Order: sequence, then structure tokens, then C-alpha cells
Amino acid sequence: MSFLPDADDGTPKLEVAAVTTLLGFVAALQISIAASGILLTITLGLWVALLTTQRERPTAPPFFLALLAYAAFTMVSVAFSLDPGISLVDSKEVLLFLVVPVVYRLARGQRAHTLATIIITVGAASAVFGVVQYGILEYDNLGQRPRGAMGHYMTYSGLLVLVIALAGARLLFDTRERLWSALVMPALLVALALTLTRGAWVGACAALGLLFVMKDLRLLAVVPVLAALFIAFAPPALTDRLYSAFDLQDPTNRDRVAMARAGFRMVADHPLTGVGPDVVKEVYPEYRDAGAVQENNPHLHNVPLHIAAERGLPALVVWLGFLVLVLRDLVGRLKAQEGAWLAAAAVAAVAGMLAAGMFEYNFGDSEFLMLFLVLITLPHAAAHSTRAATRGISQD
Repeated sequence: MSFLPDADDGTPKLEVAAVTTLLGFVAALQISIAASGILLTITLGLWVALLTTQRERPTAPPFFLALLAYAAFTMVSVAFSLDPGISLVDSKEVLLFLVVPVVYRLARGQRAHTLATIIITVGAASAVFGVVQYGILEYDNLGQRPRGAMGHYMTYSGLLVLVIALAGARLLFDTRERLWSALVMPALLVALALTLTRGAWVGACAALGLLFVMKDLRLLAVVPVLAALFIAFAPPALTDRLYSAFDLQDPTNRDRVAMARAGFRMVADHPLTGVGPDVVKEVYPEYRDAGAVQENNPHLHNVPLHIAAERGLPALVVWLGFLVLVLRDLVGRLKAQEGAWLAAAAVAAVAGMLAAGMFEYNFGDSEFLMLFLVLITLPHAAAHSTRAATRGISQD
């Protein structure tokens, strides 16, 4: 079945248009935040119009309820923010959660698999561009790193982690369409390595390591071999960057410890509602640790800690509950005959997000967040026929 529906086969024209713009939105995620934002807005409008004309209620996987609760706690944090104006503007990110019901409704059945192929293909092209940046355009140092078409190397490396999780899962678990993932995986891994982003390296290792465990525990024997090959043949810039992760005197390592201490003090002073969304950077100077390197930081380079400091401990608990619901549902889908590889990819994406998120606030990066939400929704969408239109929050 083609990803794009055909109005001639009885599919509503609004659905044809909505699915088309969804395809464009997902493809643009790794290319342009402006283009993806415009396409998402159009897709949302078409989705609402489709639901209205078809008299359908919005549907979503069970974990979406936890996301709604997290959004509610975010708005409470806005109300008690130390700077409500800044927080209100930043809180618009919760609208991105609508990616979940949109993908769930429009990318059902075989469309989910094709959408995944699009993500891998665009990711491969982005990876090649990153390699070109490093090898030809001199994006080969900490001051200027490969960033693909993204505005920042951390966004770029975070997206690569998610694409690696998706391509790795298809390579290991999909019995029909492995070849393309096998062909593009080297480019994805090389591009990620060249970003010199240690947190993303950890995230990719966590994602692939978990995939190895889920497929066959014996595959873990490959890990030390790959590590040895990396150390033996990687350019000195990459190996030096790897060794720096274990250097306690490295300035970035010392600064992350200092940021953690500052974050804990913020939580201690504002445990229930935090300092407010996007206000960490405003109050950081007064909480700055004596051992800090940077004068200021926009975030705390740690997802759980940043959420607690910014939105309060209740919001952190809800966010953790959201992840528990996601993983609970995905584990059950790993045993399905159809689409198990998408479930494996989503589990790996969660592992990659969490592991990398110990060193970077990736959950607050719009591009990363949207692609992450797409990946964890696809297994649920794939389980439904394109003709299915259940009502209410799905309990699958």
C-alpha cells in the first residue's frame, strides 16, 4: 500500500491532503525547523478539518494522557514562574505534543513503515552532508562542528541518535526491508562521530546496545571489537574527545558538575513549581556554583534535573510516568508479528533520549522532541488499519 492515499479509492480528499503534508513535515524535520513548523501547522489544520467532517473524536495512544498531564503541570509552573512573561512564551512547546494524535490518525498501517523509511532516508542524506562539512568545509573542531542543515551541532547529533535507533531496529528486527538500513548505517555512525558530541555518542551506544540485547545478548560481544577499531583507526581529534569524557579536569565536565549543583539548589528553593519554563537562564547567575566555568547557561544539560528545576518535582514525576507508559506499551508490541521492529526502534529511541539526556536538555529541543514523538507513536499507528477510526483515547 502506498503511503499517499488516493481520493479515487474512497479516501476523503482532506485525508489525502493531510497525509501529504504529514509526509512533508516529517521529511523537513531534519532539514529546516521553519519548513517543518509551517507544514506541521498546515497538517494540524487539515487534521482538525478531517475529524470535523468525518465526525471523529481525536484518538491517541494511552501515553498521550500523561503528556497532557505534563502540559497541565507546565502551565501551573507558568502561573507561578519567577518571570511569567518569558515562561508563557516558552510554554508553546506543549503544542508540539499534538504530533502524537496527528501521526496516530494519519500514519496508520503500512503508512507508518513508509514514514519510517522517509526518516531514515532523509537522515542518511543529512549524515552525508555532515561528513562533507567535516571533510571539505572544515567543520572539524570544537569551535565549528558538523551540524547538517540544523542551526546547532547538538540538535543535529540528537536527531542522528534517533535515526540510528530507527535504522538499527529495522536492520536487526525487520525481516523484509533491511538492505537500505544496512547501507546507510555507516554514514549515520560516521556523521555522529564527527560531531564530537560525547552525550550523543552515549545516547547512540545506549540505543544500539539495547537493540543488541533485545535481539540476541551474544551481539554484545561485538561492542568491544567496535570500540577497539574506533580507537585504532579514528582521527586523533575523535579519540582525544573520547578520552576527555573521563578527564575530571576537562572544563566542560567540571561545568556540568557545577550546573548540577546549581540545579539542585533551584529545586530546593522551588520544589513544587520550579523557577518557570525558560527561566533557568535568567536565575542561573544567582545560583551559579563556585566551580562553574561558564558565567551563564541556558539550561542544565540534564533532562530530569532541568525539568525539576524549571517546572517542579510534580512535573518531573509526571514526565517519568509518561516514559513508563510509553515503555509498558512498547514492550507488549515487541511480541507482535507485524511492526515489532517499530516498537524496538521506539524503545531504543527512549534509551537514546534518556542516555544522551543526562548530558543535554534534548527533550527541550523542538526538532528532537517532534521526531522523538513521531517515533514512539509509529508502533501504535502501524497496528491500525488506515480505515480504522476508533473513538476516544485508544486503549490498545
